Amino acid sequence: MTDNDIRETTREPAGDVRSRRKVLLSAMLGNVVEYYDFGLYGTLAVIISRQFFPTGNSVAALLSTYAGLVLSYALRPVAAMVLGPLADIKGRRWVLLFTIAVMSVGTAGIGLLPTYAAIGIAAPVILLLCRMLQGVGASVEYTTAANFIFEHERGNRRNYLAGLSVASTSVGPLLATLVSYLVISLMPAQAFNDWGWRIPFLLAIPMALIGIYIRRHVEETPQFQELAAAAERTKVKQTPFRTAVRDHWGAMLRAIGLGAGQRIGSFVIQAYFVTAMVKAGFAENNALLASLLTYAIGPIPAIWGGKLADRYGARIPLVVGYGLFVVLTVPTFLAIGSGSLALAVVAVVAFTFINNFVGAPLTTAYVMSFPAEVRASASALNYNIGTTALGSTAGLVAVWLFDLTGTNATFGWYMTGFCVLSILVALFAMPAAVDEQRRKARTA
Repeated sequence: MTDNDIRETTREPAGDVRSRRKVLLSAMLGNVVEYYDFGLYGTLAVIISRQFFPTGNSVAALLSTYAGLVLSYALRPVAAMVLGPLADIKGRRWVLLFTIAVMSVGTAGIGLLPTYAAIGIAAPVILLLCRMLQGVGASVEYTTAANFIFEHERGNRRNYLAGLSVASTSVGPLLATLVSYLVISLMPAQAFNDWGWRIPFLLAIPMALIGIYIRRHVEETPQFQELAAAAERTKVKQTPFRTAVRDHWGAMLRAIGLGAGQRIGSFVIQAYFVTAMVKAGFAENNALLASLLTYAIGPIPAIWGGKLADRYGARIPLVVGYGLFVVLTVPTFLAIGSGSLALAVVAVVAFTFINNFVGAPLTTAYVMSFPAEVRASASALNYNIGTTALGSTAGLVAVWLFDLTGTNATFGWYMTGFCVLSILVALFAMPAAVDEQRRKARTA
């Protein structure tokens, strides 16, 4: 039998290939919507602080804006305790339809919300409610979408597929930053401040409708269908959340520690770099342009890191990536404060490259460290605890430290410490699931 004969006999039917591509597209679209919503809030944080909080103290208004971000993300672990088990009981697809709808309602709500000048204290209160809706939807979107991809996959490309999932998280903020940049650049400043800032938020509506349509036309994962059939036969009451906490808390802690540095880095990219550059004296459109470049290059290292993890093992990209963070994080923030636009842009692009390079094996660890019957519950819980405790507070800590010390380098040291922690976990407590398929392939 020739090599061509072998390829012909192992080639998947065209219908299966199309079906899996649709699965991948449906999952990635949800990530795009989630990170568009979040990236938009971070990108326009300075504008939001002017619209929905009292004038007179710009630092207090900006801190209040980031506090709203933290409070909305504090809700995520609570929402994960509800939606994660629902994904284990009712299905991954059902939850994915719910999350994309709820996230988009929250984002469109901000675009329709009257300002502080119009309705006073009710404005920041309703803003917080919109952010809470976004937090509820986002609580399980990323991990459930990754789980959806993994459970449909039959090959040995786990980290590569995780890299595609990470890549899609750059597309959402890329769209958010691009739309914001175009609106700011093409509109008169007064018109943008009066009503133009609402346009990017309202665009979440058509994006969500497209995502919902595609998700309604994909099948549930084979693994969940098997679990549901077994549960129906045995009539045993399912308790995925309790089982996850009782039996898999150690794996959750390892996943949280492994992703600690990258969780902070992700939120710095999405929610603080634009603010830091504006406060350093750069024009808003230049800060947005730098942010746009970071998201444009983001998918490349994500996919590359996933391929390397599948081929050589996850420890190499993780240790190399986090090691570069230890060396370069403080210089990145010094570059932002240098006054040189070129140096600042190079620094934030390099920072983003490193952050996405380690993303694929982290995603695999977040999701696949747990058996299928508790996977949605356990992955949502560990991911959201790390995201809330470390990631969502990053912008608030950065603003506070800058106000305290007058330099962003202080926050750089804060992040560096957590990157060291992640290196130690990668070296001595790596979750076995990250390299599971690679070990099976090598054994075979």
